Amino acid sequence: MVMRALRFQLMTHLNFALAHNCPSESQGLQAPIVGTADYLRLRQYVLSDKLVDELDRAIVVETEQVPEDVVRMYARCTYVDQRIGTQREIELVYPDESDPAMGKISVLTPVGSALIGLRVGQEIAWEFPDGSMRCLKVASVTQRAR
Repeated sequence: MVMRALRFQLMTHLNFALAHNCPSESQGLQAPIVGTADYLRLRQYVLSDKLVDELDRAIVVETEQVPEDVVRMYARCTYVDQRIGTQREIELVYPDESDPAMGKISVLTPVGSALIGLRVGQEIAWEFPDGSMRCLKVASVTQRAR
């Protein structure tokens, strides 16, 4: 019986992604790109299964080689939630630096986990804790000055 529920949930997830022309986290055309330092630090946290899956399939490169249009730690990113039609600008940070009122969103939140490693123009279907599916599209990325 648990298997049926799981299978139904996965089918719903896949149907949503297909119906909205939004790739699921493991079906995207491109793997996420993550810098070595961020990758190693993220692996020290207790991660959701989805974020683990994304990191497992990520292209890990030296931090200096991460393209400017990729969402990485401390980047300011504007994304569009295509399901509910909203646009939001956030800065992706580590959990201890999170301040949602200031737009600093932890990489361990559903939004942060979905966006890390995506390039401008990429979109991803991601399940949120309330069971809703969201299709998030990266509209812009601005890197913090180094």
